[in-house]
Amino acid sequence: MQANKKDILNRLATIEGHLKGIRKMVEEDQYCVDILRQTFAIERALQSLDATILDGHLNGCVAEGFRDGRDQEMIRELAELFELSRR
Repeated sequence: MQANKKDILNRLATIEGHLKGIRKMVEEDQYCVDILRQTFAIERALQSLDATILDGHLNGCVAEGFRDGRDQEMIRELAELFELSRR
Protein backbone atom coordinates (compact mmCIF):
# COMPACT_ATOMS: atom_id res chain seq x y z
CA MET A 1 0.00 0.00 0.00
CA GLN A 2 2.97 2.32 0.43
CA ALA A 3 3.12 3.03 -3.30
CA ASN A 4 -0.51 4.12 -3.30
CA LYS A 5 -0.52 5.82 0.10
CA LYS A 6 -0.30 9.37 -1.28
CA ASP A 7 -3.08 8.67 -3.79
CA ILE A 8 -5.26 7.10 -1.08
CA LEU A 9 -4.74 10.04 1.27
CA ASN A 10 -5.60 12.47 -1.54
CA ARG A 11 -8.78 10.55 -2.33
CA LEU A 12 -9.75 10.57 1.36
CA ALA A 13 -9.19 14.31 1.56
CA THR A 14 -11.45 14.78 -1.46
CA ILE A 15 -14.15 12.60 0.09
CA GLU A 16 -13.90 14.51 3.37
CA GLY A 17 -14.30 17.78 1.48
CA HIS A 18 -17.38 16.48 -0.29
CA LEU A 19 -18.90 15.37 3.02
CA LYS A 20 -18.35 18.80 4.55
CA GLY A 21 -19.92 20.34 1.48
CA ILE A 22 -22.98 18.10 1.79
CA ARG A 23 -23.36 18.98 5.47
CA LYS A 24 -23.32 22.67 4.54
CA MET A 25 -25.86 22.08 1.75
CA VAL A 26 -28.20 20.33 4.21
CA GLU A 27 -27.76 23.10 6.78
CA GLU A 28 -28.62 25.67 4.10
CA ASP A 29 -31.68 23.67 2.96
CA GLN A 30 -30.42 23.35 -0.58
CA TYR A 31 -32.33 21.48 -3.26
CA CYS A 32 -32.55 17.74 -2.60
CA VAL A 33 -31.45 16.74 -6.09
CA ASP A 34 -28.27 18.80 -5.75
CA ILE A 35 -27.50 17.10 -2.45
CA LEU A 36 -28.15 13.68 -3.96
CA ARG A 37 -25.77 14.44 -6.84
CA GLN A 38 -23.08 15.06 -4.27
CA THR A 39 -23.85 11.89 -2.29
CA PHE A 40 -23.68 9.87 -5.52
CA ALA A 41 -20.30 11.46 -6.24
CA ILE A 42 -19.09 10.36 -2.80
CA GLU A 43 -20.30 6.82 -3.43
CA ARG A 44 -18.30 6.70 -6.68
CA ALA A 45 -15.27 8.17 -4.92
CA LEU A 46 -15.52 5.51 -2.19
CA GLN A 47 -15.79 2.77 -4.81
CA SER A 48 -12.69 4.13 -6.51
CA LEU A 49 -10.90 4.24 -3.15
CA ASP A 50 -11.92 0.64 -2.46
CA ALA A 51 -10.62 -0.45 -5.86
CA THR A 52 -7.28 1.27 -5.29
CA ILE A 53 -6.83 -0.30 -1.85
CA LEU A 54 -7.93 -3.73 -3.08
CA ASP A 55 -5.56 -3.57 -6.04
CA GLY A 56 -2.68 -2.76 -3.73
CA HIS A 57 -3.68 -5.57 -1.38
CA LEU A 58 -3.95 -8.15 -4.16
CA ASN A 59 -0.66 -7.17 -5.75
CA GLY A 60 1.18 -6.80 -2.45
CA CYS A 61 -0.14 -8.52 0.65
CA VAL A 62 -1.96 -11.38 -1.06
CA ALA A 63 0.86 -12.17 -3.47
CA GLU A 64 3.29 -12.15 -0.55
CA GLY A 65 0.98 -14.38 1.48
CA PHE A 66 0.89 -16.98 -1.29
CA ARG A 67 4.67 -16.80 -1.68
CA ASP A 68 5.00 -17.37 2.08
CA GLY A 69 2.76 -20.45 1.92
CA ARG A 70 -0.23 -18.88 3.65
CA ASP A 71 -2.60 -19.95 0.87
CA GLN A 72 -5.56 -20.91 3.05
CA GLU A 73 -5.33 -17.71 5.07
CA MET A 74 -5.28 -15.63 1.89
CA ILE A 75 -8.21 -17.53 0.39
CA ARG A 76 -10.22 -17.15 3.60
CA GLU A 77 -9.46 -13.44 3.74
CA LEU A 78 -10.45 -12.90 0.10
CA ALA A 79 -13.68 -14.85 0.63
CA GLU A 80 -14.47 -12.63 3.61
CA LEU A 81 -13.85 -9.49 1.56
CA PHE A 82 -16.04 -10.84 -1.22
CA GLU A 83 -18.87 -11.46 1.23
CA LEU A 84 -18.53 -7.99 2.72
CA SER A 85 -18.70 -6.47 -0.75
CA ARG A 86 -22.01 -8.22 -1.44
CA ARG A 87 -23.82 -6.79 1.60
